[in-house]
Amino acid sequence: MTTATELAPEAGAAPTPAKHRATQEYSPRMRFVRDSAIVAHRNLLTILRVPTLLVTATIQPLMFVFLFAYIFGASLGGSQYREFLLAGIFTQTVAFSAAFTTVGLAGDLQKGIIDRMRALPMSRLAVLMGRTLSDLVVSVLSLAVMVGCGYIVGWRINGSIADAALAFGIILLFAFAMSWVGALTGLLSSNVEVAQSAGLIWLFPLTFISSAFISAATLPGPLRVIAEWNPITAVAASGRKLFDNGAPPFFPQPTGWPAEHCVEYAVFCSLAILAVAMPLALLCYRKVASR
Repeated sequence: MTTATELAPEAGAAPTPAKHRATQEYSPRMRFVRDSAIVAHRNLLTILRVPTLLVTATIQPLMFVFLFAYIFGASLGGSQYREFLLAGIFTQTVAFSAAFTTVGLAGDLQKGIIDRMRALPMSRLAVLMGRTLSDLVVSVLSLAVMVGCGYIVGWRINGSIADAALAFGIILLFAFAMSWVGALTGLLSSNVEVAQSAGLIWLFPLTFISSAFISAATLPGPLRVIAEWNPITAVAASGRKLFDNGAPPFFPQPTGWPAEHCVEYAVFCSLAILAVAMPLALLCYRKVASR
């Protein structure tokens, strides 16, 4: 028979807080989801407190839209080129979001925030997942701003709603994958200044050696091959296909397996990037956190 003494807590022992008991009852998966959400919420609050970060994420794509649509677009097909252009601008913008992740994570490292998180009973993957998820929210906002801007300059979704939803889903999947590349770059950077350079130096050639703004068929020799297999080309081409946005009539039509299977190849590229970047970023985080 259980005695009252057995049920009573030890003398002098502090009672377990209800919040701590509730935390212990979470499954590992639920703790990971909760921790990721907390980190993502913290990062979004930082953006709200520093509005210039949000301005940078939305103004830059608008500059590219008007620059290419009206300054270069007049000599590249006018309204037809603007329809061709927008899917490339969408893809370029979410790719450049990787630099946002790079600088943010490098800043957390430099300020010691990562060291504080390491001391907490939370998943290491949740720290990186929270950062990439918050940056995905920023990508969604940037994409929404660009869609509105696109309608102003004459871009339209000519395909079905389902195809358009699939196109945006592919673009956001690519944004999420690129955020993990940005996280890896940020963890490898010694400080924020290095991260700012490292986060963009590889993005410019990756973006412009593609069919984001022109037909890849016009590029010479090796550049053409690189552009045809570039993930930026695949995501932009899948967007044009699903939005039913054609190219100007004088643009050479792309050929080859990546062009004919652009939707499948775009999804494969994003998943492959995630499969490589996520474990490498987690490995770098463990090394950085153990210093």
